Amino acid sequence: MLAPAKTMKDLAPGRKVSGTTVPVFEDRAVAIARDLAGYTVEELQLILGVNREIAVENYLRYKDFGDQARQRPAALLYDGIVFKKAGLDEMDDRQLTEANHDLSICSFLYGLLRPLDVISPYRLEGKVELTCTGGKTMFDYWRPLLTDVLIERVGMSGGTLVNLASNEMRQLFDWRRVTRTINVVSPTFGVMRDGKPRSVTVYAKMCRGAMTRFILQNKIDRPEGLADFDYEGFRLRDAAGWSFVLD
Repeated sequence: MLAPAKTMKDLAPGRKVSGTTVPVFEDRAVAIARDLAGYTVEELQLILGVNREIAVENYLRYKDFGDQARQRPAALLYDGIVFKKAGLDEMDDRQLTEANHDLSICSFLYGLLRPLDVISPYRLEGKVELTCTGGKTMFDYWRPLLTDVLIERVGMSGGTLVNLASNEMRQLFDWRRVTRTINVVSPTFGVMRDGKPRSVTVYAKMCRGAMTRFILQNKIDRPEGLADFDYEGFRLRDAAGWSFVLD
């Protein structure tokens, strides 16, 4: 499971991909987008916490939401560090089809996505409260909808979730119920400083993406397979806590 990126490839020519799918919660995403399309640039700038340029960009995105010329499979549209290192855009159609069964992407707009789900570019934050969500934050809105879906997906894929999303994404789910119901592995990545492993955000993002690529390319289906992960010197230090450290 991965978290969404802040940046997206907007209107890039892209490549033709076969076997695309429809997001499970597409209707809800459309309703949220329609709500956001009613805001002014200034209002979007405030609720999204962005500069005016980004607010204008997303104002136009929401006004034209659903325009097929803008839509791409999720695997090819997200453009953050995690997704670059995951290398989804480098996979062929067969590999993407396989990833579609095993990889879930958290989204404040779409809930849960698969790599081949066709989506529109957007930006949204978890703390945003909208009329269409009953004034709830995106976290509170999605939690009762996504928990069962995630548990069911993981159950159909072997029963173990390798959680490579950022910590805030846990708020999209009833995380206690998730951890009680399925086996959750949440790797951590640290750099040794003053004798202790310290998290460095950019390295953690790179490792989360690289581990996603490692799992998909090597068809890892058991937690024990993660022990062989080695990225730029990050190696398993503590198997009990799935801690990977760069000495």
